[in-house]
Amino acid sequence: MQEDTLSHEIMSEENTATNFIQAIITEDVKEGKNGGKVHTRFPPEPNGYLHIGHAKSICLNFGSALRNHGICNLRFDDTNPSKEDVEYVDSIQEDVRWLGFDWEDRKFYASDYFEKLYQFAEQLIVKGKAFVCDLSPEEIRAYRGTLTEPGKNSPYRERSVEENLDLFRRMRAGEFPDGLRVLRAKIDMASPNLNMRDPVLYRIQHASHHRTGNQWPIYPMYDYAHPLSDALEGITHSICTLEFADHRPLYDWVIENVDYPGKETVRPRQYEFARLNLTYTVMSKRKLRLLVEERVVHGWDDPRMPTISGLRRRGYTPESIREFCEQIGVAKRDSTVALSFLESCIRSDLNLHAPRVMAVLRPLKVILTNYPAGQTEWMEAENNPEDPDSGSRKIPFTRELYIEQEDFMEEPPKKFFRLKPGGEIRLKHGYIIQCQEVIKNEAGEVVELHCTYDPESKTGGATAGRKVKGTSHWVSAEYAVPAEVRLYDTLFLSENPEEENEGKTFLDDLNPHSLEVLTECKVEPSLKEAQKGDRFQFLRQGYFAVDLDATPEKLVFNRIVSLKDTWAKQQKKN
Repeated sequence: MQEDTLSHEIMSEENTATNFIQAIITEDVKEGKNGGKVHTRFPPEPNGYLHIGHAKSICLNFGSALRNHGICNLRFDDTNPSKEDVEYVDSIQEDVRWLGFDWEDRKFYASDYFEKLYQFAEQLIVKGKAFVCDLSPEEIRAYRGTLTEPGKNSPYRERSVEENLDLFRRMRAGEFPDGLRVLRAKIDMASPNLNMRDPVLYRIQHASHHRTGNQWPIYPMYDYAHPLSDALEGITHSICTLEFADHRPLYDWVIENVDYPGKETVRPRQYEFARLNLTYTVMSKRKLRLLVEERVVHGWDDPRMPTISGLRRRGYTPESIREFCEQIGVAKRDSTVALSFLESCIRSDLNLHAPRVMAVLRPLKVILTNYPAGQTEWMEAENNPEDPDSGSRKIPFTRELYIEQEDFMEEPPKKFFRLKPGGEIRLKHGYIIQCQEVIKNEAGEVVELHCTYDPESKTGGATAGRKVKGTSHWVSAEYAVPAEVRLYDTLFLSENPEEENEGKTFLDDLNPHSLEVLTECKVEPSLKEAQKGDRFQFLRQGYFAVDLDATPEKLVFNRIVSLKDTWAKQQKKN
């Protein structure tokens, strides 16, 4: 979507999109805080691909800026080189753009500020608010205390300013090995908030950084770099998820005790909202990375993954993701959203825009014995009844056709309204046919049906209005295009796979039927020119998109979502 269109879309929601974050921004602007400016940021760590939870944050941060005539930065909080990669940087930018947002010239990295962050750390040392500590990580944890017991001061807490500066500068010079020393804030070891018990600000890490190479043997901790990056960029509203609520006092402490440029006019403040949790899904980056590394899935963009790239490859639209994020709202308490709600958003979008086509996933041949051999009729078919401007197309009708195997039963139960021996169905956009003979192979499997057609049952014919209870989709055997279709289901069996107990992990909850590949599918010839990413409704089957694996010689489709919430029904049945 073009930026001006998206801006209009978001601005038009101004009166209906009230949430507590918007209420805070409205009040701040009214009171003239930060000069009445609204400046947000989306600050991902480039240590993995973004998922649907990040989409909520993207929409909230960029959307809040657009809605309030402000601006939003894209900033990579790249302070941990051992887990970061340029691949993740590139994928994050692609995801944000795909969702419809633009950071213009405001792309930043925490690593842009490494020198300034270092100077701010020296400033804290000079003020007597930071010290170099020689305790090991294990000793620091032991000294920290517990939720019910206060911690105790490090024996190195009272080092002189001169000694601390000397040691810290030698840390920067690379004199010491990993883990030997850290720089800690000097706050309060008796604080009820464990994050305020002299937290680590810098650690020694001899690792190559994706932007600065081997220039730095020390790296700032996230809780130190993040607030100062906000301050240096002039961020007014630092919007993050609830797990950072306990870190807010540290965020404020850093902002208050460092003298950064513009401190008199802009004072960033942190606000927390509930993260997105989705049923049948894991949202932990660590767990998603494990799924990729253990080859449980075929990569970060596997259509079963909740990553934005996975949803994009599966066939989700950016409009449906934005609508989903808008509908679930912004709350102060964590909750879990049903996967079916996300699916309903993509159904609503595609119902309006996706062309209708016919595809037979499990073909059963039908021969119309009384239809002229060699004859082809071109049937008129509407492209989308929900879109009056979508037009129509021509579909070839011939003597030999394919229908779905499930549309025929030799001994059907009551209320089976498909084809059966002696029974009739109407072929969509075509004729009424009647089954006369069932052909089986040596194993007793039905492989072919011989039927007759009513030549007057076509639109405009003498028996066109004759009623039959069943209607089936079909494709001409002569003109059909072969295709592979991938049917995706949820990756996990239970609603909350992250709930680990009795020695089991989320990997024990994997759905063995999360992917079914059908290789003998037949689709109508209009799909021969379909391009990667094109979306369609396969009549009676669901919504499908052309996969990235498709080639001119081989069509490959992913099922985006079924026509109805069949998964929820299946769970009730089980």
